[in-house]
Amino acid sequence: SEELRRAQEEWEAVEEIQLGLGGTSVTAAPPISFNEALQYFQTADLSECRKKVRATVRRQGLAALVRFLFGPPRLQPQLQGERELALAMAQCGLDDNERVHMRILQTIYKKLTRSRWGCPRYGAHWEELGFQGADPGTDLRGTGMLALMQMLFFVMDAQTLPLAQEIFTLSQHETQAPAITLLLSQNFPFCIMSVNITRIVLQALREERLSRECNRRQQVIAVLNDLYAAAFLQLYRVWKRQHKTIADSGFLLKELELSAKKKPKQLLKSLEAYVNRSPAADGFQPPSPSSAANSRAAEEINFTGVCELRVELEGESRLI
Repeated sequence: SEELRRAQEEWEAVEEIQLGLGGTSVTAAPPISFNEALQYFQTADLSECRKKVRATVRRQGLAALVRFLFGPPRLQPQLQGERELALAMAQCGLDDNERVHMRILQTIYKKLTRSRWGCPRYGAHWEELGFQGADPGTDLRGTGMLALMQMLFFVMDAQTLPLAQEIFTLSQHETQAPAITLLLSQNFPFCIMSVNITRIVLQALREERLSRECNRRQQVIAVLNDLYAAAFLQLYRVWKRQHKTIADSGFLLKELELSAKKKPKQLLKSLEAYVNRSPAADGFQPPSPSSAANSRAAEEINFTGVCELRVELEGESRLI
């Protein structure tokens, strides 16, 4: 009703909500859209962050010639600025004093939990979302604010929000039998998984595996966001259909990394089919069953949420 709408607007206009948790207060700022947040980073002074960006190591000699003849195309000059912005955001840490940073964090929380209320900056509630501890900022090394920006895109885009909420629901999965919870539960840390996917997308960008698609669309950040959502979609489908658990995460992330680098176009088409709800949306082809050797390799890959990009020769990335 009109009366209810006015009451809600008045409530949302309140400057602060006292949560009663050790005197912690959270500004009741309205949710922030991805475009508004992106405009902030486009105009913010990121000079210190840009200094931390490491150039991609180039091959030399015969390796350089092979790459020139058979490798992916170079990113067009007019797109370099957008690429540098993405890499700079990945070097930008979460800052308590930046209101936009806090609005991004609060928006992610509200959208995933479907809550109208904000939450304290620190606390166990972030672990429930899938961070490793009470401070989300400690999990963003190597991916920085770009990781939060991609989560923001995921939950604020009307086409991907249902998918984000489905994945989050699966990440909270619990079995009915406590004695075998560790064996059967499909739960996983949503936000840590998201940070790992951002790291994969960043590495694909650094190795110029996305240049062809970026050149075609004349966009960089939009391509990164779509690939992020497409990779999360693939992980979700395999995880749910094959009843994967956290013990499988290392191998699945490695497979996802290979797909993002070698078949980004296929991933993007899968996302497009999902969004359009075409018959092809259910035609996803999961990775082939792993061999015994792959199974052993999976055991050696540790799932981690603290990701650091390293300068590596193109085509020689590894899961961290």
